Amino acid sequence: MNDERDEGSFDQRLNQARERQGLAEPAATPTGEEVSSAWNLGARIGVELAAALVVGGIIGYALDRWLHTTPIFLLVFFVLGAAAGMLNVWRLISPPSQRPPGK
Repeated sequence: MNDERDEGSFDQRLNQARERQGLAEPAATPTGEEVSSAWNLGARIGVELAAALVVGGIIGYALDRWLHTTPIFLLVFFVLGAAAGMLNVWRLISPPSQRPPGK
């Protein structure tokens, strides 16, 4: 009987000490929905970047072909596409409090 009480009080004291030190119990393992959400976010980030690069490249290539220039427009629009893709990813992952009004 005394062992049970000592064990219970030890667990309580251990938990209190962990809380004071900021070492609370480790978080539970993520659920299937949370893991799926993380995969969805990762896939969306990849698609955002790839789509912006492809669209910028196509526009630059088309302008170069139309104007018979060296690949200057391809390079310019590729860089613009990369910047647009990064901006889209930034908007996607930034907290709502840091987003511009109306977005």
